[in-house]
Order: sequence, then C-alpha cells, then structure tokens
Amino acid sequence: MAGNLLFCYMAGSKKIQKAGVENNDIQVVGARVHNLKNVTVSFPRNQFIVVTGVSGSGKSSLTIDTLFAEGQRRYAESLSSYARQFMSRMGKPDVDYIKGLCPAIAIEQKVVTRTPRSTVGSMTEIYDYLRVLYARVGKTISPISGQEVKKQDVQDVLDFIQKGKAGDKMVIIVPFKQQAKRDIQEELNILLQKGFARIYLRAANATAKSATTSTILRIEDALAMTKAEITKTIKAHDVYVLIDRLVVKQFDEDDIHRISDSIGTAFYEGEGMLWVEQNDTILKTFNNKFTLDGIEFDEPSPNLFSFNNPYGACPTCEGYSQVLGIDENLVIPNTNLSVYDGGVAPWKGEKLVWWKDQFVKEAGKAGFPIHQPINKLTKTQVTQLWKGLGKALGIDAFFEDVKAHLYKVQFRVMLSRYRGRTNCPDCEGYRVRKEALYVKIAGKHIGELCAMPVKDLQVWFAALKLTAHDAQVAKRLLIELEQRIQTLMDVGLGYLTLSRLANSLSGGESQRIQLTRCLGSNLTNSLYILDEPSIGLHSRDTERLIKVLQNLRDLGNTVVVVEHDEQIMRHADHIIDMGPLAAHQGGEVVAVGNAVALIKDKKV
Repeated sequence: MAGNLLFCYMAGSKKIQKAGVENNDIQVVGARVHNLKNVTVSFPRNQFIVVTGVSGSGKSSLTIDTLFAEGQRRYAESLSSYARQFMSRMGKPDVDYIKGLCPAIAIEQKVVTRTPRSTVGSMTEIYDYLRVLYARVGKTISPISGQEVKKQDVQDVLDFIQKGKAGDKMVIIVPFKQQAKRDIQEELNILLQKGFARIYLRAANATAKSATTSTILRIEDALAMTKAEITKTIKAHDVYVLIDRLVVKQFDEDDIHRISDSIGTAFYEGEGMLWVEQNDTILKTFNNKFTLDGIEFDEPSPNLFSFNNPYGACPTCEGYSQVLGIDENLVIPNTNLSVYDGGVAPWKGEKLVWWKDQFVKEAGKAGFPIHQPINKLTKTQVTQLWKGLGKALGIDAFFEDVKAHLYKVQFRVMLSRYRGRTNCPDCEGYRVRKEALYVKIAGKHIGELCAMPVKDLQVWFAALKLTAHDAQVAKRLLIELEQRIQTLMDVGLGYLTLSRLANSLSGGESQRIQLTRCLGSNLTNSLYILDEPSIGLHSRDTERLIKVLQNLRDLGNTVVVVEHDEQIMRHADHIIDMGPLAAHQGGEVVAVGNAVALIKDKKV
C-alpha cells in the first residue's frame, strides 16, 4: 500500500513537473491594478499577442501597469544596493504573482526625450553608423583646389623610386633647419652626432624641374671652414641634409629594407616632409602630414562627426544647429511682396525707407528684379538682397547699422523685434565643424545625408558605388544602415529626415522610432509591450508595421500590442479581449484565442 502511494506520488510529481516544462507561458495571477478584477491570464511566450477591448476596459492596466511594471521592478532588484540608491523607488503592482516573466521593454506613445541635441538619426543609431562610415571610407576634399587630401607614407616614396628608369640617380634629402639660438657650426655638430655625414647644396631659387648643379659637402669639411665661409656657402644655396643616395635598379629585399629605413628617417628628421631629387632635375616633395593647399586638415575619426562631442561640434552653435540672430521670417513676413512693394518689413518709416530707396535705385541698375515677388527670386538673388549688390546696401548692412546705434533705445527695440533662432552661419545648420563637412562620400558630406528624407537616403545608398577596398571596409556598416533605413520605411516614417529634432516628433512617430531601434538591437527572449502603434498609419503602412512586429517575434521575443485595429488583430497569434465595458464595468478577460477561433465562437 505504501509502495503504491509512493508510486502515485512520484508519478504525480513527474506529471506536475512535465506540465510546468510544457507550460512556458507568462502567467499573470490575481491582477487587481486599477479596475482589473482579480484577472488571471496567460501570455504565450515568443508569440505576437494583441490585447484589445473598449477604451477604459483595463488593457493598459494589464500590460503597462502590471506586466511591464513588475518586469522593471525585478530588474531594479537585480542591481546592487549602490546602484539602486540612484533610482526612484518602484512599488510592486497589485498582483498575486507573475510567473515566467522575461525582461520587459515598453514602447509607449510619448516623446521619450526633450533635449534639443537628440535627433531621429541619434535615436535610431543610424547617425552613429554614419559617423563610423565617414571616418573609415570618407575622402577629405580641399575646399580650395577640390582635390582629395592624402597622407603620404613610406610606400608612396618607395613606389616613386622604383618607377624610375634603371640607372637613374635618386637622392633622399630633408631641409637643413637652423634654430634661432644656434649658429651654423653648432647645428652641423648636432647633425654629426646624430650620424649624418653630408649636406646637400642645391642652387638657390631653382625650380622643381630645372637642371641644377648640386654639390655634396661633407659635414666634417664644412666644420673645418671658417664661420664666414660657411655662412657664405649656406646663403648661396638651398641646403638640405643628405639622408641617402641610390641608383635605380632591380632592388632585392635587403635594398628595399634599407631604402624604407632611410625614408622613415627622412620623415622623422624633416618633421613629416622629405624631398627626392631625380637626376639633378626633378625634385619631388613628399609629406606624411594630412595637409594640402597650405591647410592642415583633421584626419577623419568618429568623434569629428559627433555634434554631441566638443571635438566635433560646431564651435559657434555648440552642436545645436541654431543661434540667436536675425530671423528671416520676421524680416520678410510676406514673401508675395516685391522689394519695391515693401517686402522687407524694417525698411519703412520716414527715415528707414531710405534703405529701400537706395536698394531699388542701385540694384535696379544692376539688373535686380525689384518688382518680382521675393518668393520667386532665385537663390542668388535672395543672397544679393541680404548681402548687397554693387553699391546697393542689403539687409545685412542695414542690421549692422542698427547694431552700431544700440545706444539709442529705439534701435534696441527694433533689433529685438527681428531677432529669433536662425541657422548657424558657420555650419549652416549641420551642427558639426566645417572640417567634418570637408569629408565626403560620393560627393556628399554627412550633413547633406542627414538633411535628406529617409526615402531619398535609401535610394542614395542603393546607388552608392565604392572601390573594392572601401566596399570591404564598409560592408558590415552598410548592412546595418540599410536594415535600419528599411525598418523606418516599413513603419511609415520615410518622410522624416535624420536631422529632425526628437522633441518635435509626435507620440506615434516617437514610438515607431523606438521600435526601429529595438529591432536593430537584435535582443532575444525579451518582452516588448507596445501601446497602439498603428495610430495615424495608412492601411498600406499598417501591413508594413505588422511585418516589423512579426520580425521582432521571429527573433525569439514575446510581442504584446495594445490595439484596436482589425488588420493587426487578424495577423496576431493570440488575442486577449478585455471588457465587457469600461471603468468599473470592465477589468475582466472576455475572450482568449486567435482571430479565427474567436470569430467562430458564437459565445463571444
């Protein structure tokens, strides 16, 4: 008898254990938050679940205030006591227990950030990938010559030498520099101590490609000369330190090592610059600094393109893109008017009308269309209106005159009337330093990409052609960028630009951007709770949203959506209907199952 009881007990234990393993759902037991009436319900794990019902029936109380609140509280309890002291106290929701709860992430319909530094690009992490992309494959273009800025190295010099004809004489030299507080003999002694034996004398004022008679002078012989003789010799020539001499031939491995070592020494002694003279005629300059056209450029790095970093932010606007200046919309409030008809608001009154009269007279002579509405002027003509044209003084000159008379109260009042937030004049609203805007990919800098709508940005990336090396370097970055851009398109946000401020987004836009970021993070075994993500979407965009939510589920996550949309409910794996009515008449689970089963069920 005891053996049978023991057998039954063991069999029962196995059944209970087996049932617990099979039932891997998230179980909420006895939820009484707000109007919930002791609700007990299961959320199948790794499925797309819709919680629906009339407004006020307890949907958000069950999902946000119970499921998410408990998940957040458990995460906070897992932290150390030191970390918890910096967090606000989280109360336990009114529920008996929740079993099988995984890490919870709530994506609600509210703007999560108020800082003016946060943009669509930074929220979706697309801008972070763009920064790395430009740092890795971007080409710095000189604003003067339009040529690419390159940093030459030992291999570039070696290639130049090896391309010479057999028998060509090559001389590697660096300029002889004399410190202000040292005489020539002292400088020569220092060179001798460093191991250099000769200096190279080239005719003064010789061009880079002219034939010259060069002289090699041993440093010991130069030191044996008198100070006057050395000074005379130095002044009559361009003086260089001779690093190495060689004749072009088929170089073996030892020769290449020796030449490379000499080139490295020359770069060091020449502080980044060296010269190679070929056959006493061609003098080729090499520079391992990042310079061109007399400008030293910053080498591209991710921080150079960050407007949230002091190194990369525009020093004028500090990365905010706007400064306090003259607001164009206040100066020209009605663009349908021409300059002649009084389109420039400040140019009115008994004295200030002089500014309009002089502009109409002088600019009209120069061919400016003074009778044409301002909104029909070309970009060049608008610039002329502001900057001036010939003898005609423009709007900028007017406000400079106003600033010069600020000691008068009427001028201070006038200036304050037309001041407002305007685009930064230095970075043109792109937020980063001008050095970052010199770096381009396919002719566009990072600011221009951020100003493009996402749908146009997707087309630009699809047409982007890189060299084989750059394509290999950017391969992983391009995959991440294209995935995130495609997700923004799928959730119906193709009209946004990456430079759009986060605090200017609606609640629905902010929620869908958070959804894009979550999908890009590739988290698994998590619980995502969304509050009516389909609000404001066209039915075509709703289909794309459904695919995004299903992709989130397919990564191994449980997706819970509070929703009223029939289209989303039909695609859900599981539906929980709350009701039957709102407020105190709701708070109960009315029906549970998938869409097909609920439609067939006549009791529902």
